[in-house]
Amino acid sequence: MANMMDEFEALLEESFEMDTPDEGSVVKGKVIAIEAGQAIIDVGYKMEGRVELKEFADPGEAPKIEVGDEVEVFLRQVENARGEAVISREMARREEAWDRLETAYAGEARVEGAIFGRVKGGFTVDLGGAVAFLPGSQVDVRPVRDAGPLMGLKQPFQILKMDRRRGNIVVSRRAILEESRAEQRAEVIGNLAEGQNVDGVVKNITEYGAFVDLGGVDGLLHVTDMAWRRVNHPSEILTIGETIAVQVIKINKETHRISLGMKQLQEDPWDLVAAKYPLESTHTGRVTNITDYGAFVELEAGVEGLVHVSEMSWTKKNVHPGKIVSTSQEVEVMVLEIDGAKRRVSLGLKQTMRNPWEVFAETHPEGTEVEGEVKNITEFGLFVGLPGDIDGMVHLSDLSWDERGEDAIQNYRKGDMVGAVVSEVDVEKERISLSIKGVGGDKFAEAVGGVKRGSIVTVTVTAIEEGGIECEYEGMKSFIRRSDLSRDRAEQRPERFSVGDKVDVRITNVDAKSRRLGVSIKAREIAEEKEAVEQYGSSDSGASLGDILGAALKTGDE
Repeated sequence: MANMMDEFEALLEESFEMDTPDEGSVVKGKVIAIEAGQAIIDVGYKMEGRVELKEFADPGEAPKIEVGDEVEVFLRQVENARGEAVISREMARREEAWDRLETAYAGEARVEGAIFGRVKGGFTVDLGGAVAFLPGSQVDVRPVRDAGPLMGLKQPFQILKMDRRRGNIVVSRRAILEESRAEQRAEVIGNLAEGQNVDGVVKNITEYGAFVDLGGVDGLLHVTDMAWRRVNHPSEILTIGETIAVQVIKINKETHRISLGMKQLQEDPWDLVAAKYPLESTHTGRVTNITDYGAFVELEAGVEGLVHVSEMSWTKKNVHPGKIVSTSQEVEVMVLEIDGAKRRVSLGLKQTMRNPWEVFAETHPEGTEVEGEVKNITEFGLFVGLPGDIDGMVHLSDLSWDERGEDAIQNYRKGDMVGAVVSEVDVEKERISLSIKGVGGDKFAEAVGGVKRGSIVTVTVTAIEEGGIECEYEGMKSFIRRSDLSRDRAEQRPERFSVGDKVDVRITNVDAKSRRLGVSIKAREIAEEKEAVEQYGSSDSGASLGDILGAALKTGDE
């Protein structure tokens, strides 16, 4: 009996010597029962506690716990009102996770976790007991529209920032993808070489080209390298998902950028341009693009030439090319120049048509009468529309014989139909001179063609004025001043004449510029007297002037 008491005392002292674990620490326990959705765990020290089964489950999964399992739990309280220990598996996992995550963060190591919820600006991630925040921008290398397939999936993450005191952890999935992508790109690029032909899948199409997946790395196929011909938009010849053959044009080892080309796999049409399109040869092409300075014409796929605005029309100057040709229109052009180094062809549209000034000069030689519409009126003359869509100019001096040009031009309006005579055609300067006053000939020149100064002509009196008389000769008006009406002062009276009288006069002046004839009765009488004196004698011989004139007149009557 004494021995039994000694053993009891020894055991009691041993139990008193065992330290009860501190509250707030993690302890090991054993599952002794599962009932009512809870696991009963013996944590030793004659203490038992209860834990909800859901604390043993990963997000989206069923609890993984059985009787006899040893687990670590967090001792929150040694004994509650019911005499049980207050324990938590979730808090134990959190403490364990934080220790593990801090170590990983310090070593920049990846951690495994699963996305289990969506919050403002991103997602929540379970990192084996610790909850982290995954920003939306860190989910993938490209924006993710649907994160459903990623939910609950265990995958690696990179810790960007963590604060244990505040309980904050920020992770990134994108960093993992970029790292693996960089490794993959480096491997793929290492197997590529400039000039190599490869197959790729069109991944994306933009205004300036297309991105082609070469098996883990993207290359840019610029729109100018898709075909030798002009491509307005890549979608004209490519579709997303299409497999195409391309050539590696350039690889930038530092930026890992790859430039690709499709046209490099085709024959360059420029190799045969000089032979197929000799200078001054004409060809039919299609207008592909119109600009302010001209129009591009495709001669064949990959070969385009520019028709400069100055080479588009003989007559339409300072007109936008779009008013002469239209896109997709087929036109006939002439090859003016080829620059193989710059891959440029200069074309002419007007050269395929005859110069309208040459045609006009051939069909309307100088002196030809034409009729046209007054297109424009300027301070120096009229512009008249002529056949061939060209204009001729009538200078002020060629408007009228009788009026000053400044006065004569007031008689014309835009749209008037006028007749004119071609006076000059300068094909090189593209100028045509016309004369309206020349229609019907020069009446003055015709009238005075055989008349010269000193000639005696007969005029008709058309008007009696105080200062003299107005007369007419062959349609040309002249005026005889009072002092020129007679040699005898007493006879210098306009009223002694009547309208319609025929009077012989002497031509004193022929002014072609002013188109006037100077005439005089007095000059005629003096000339006749002089002639009579020379023929029949002089006053010095004893004969009177009356006798001389009488003899002259008698001879004239006979």
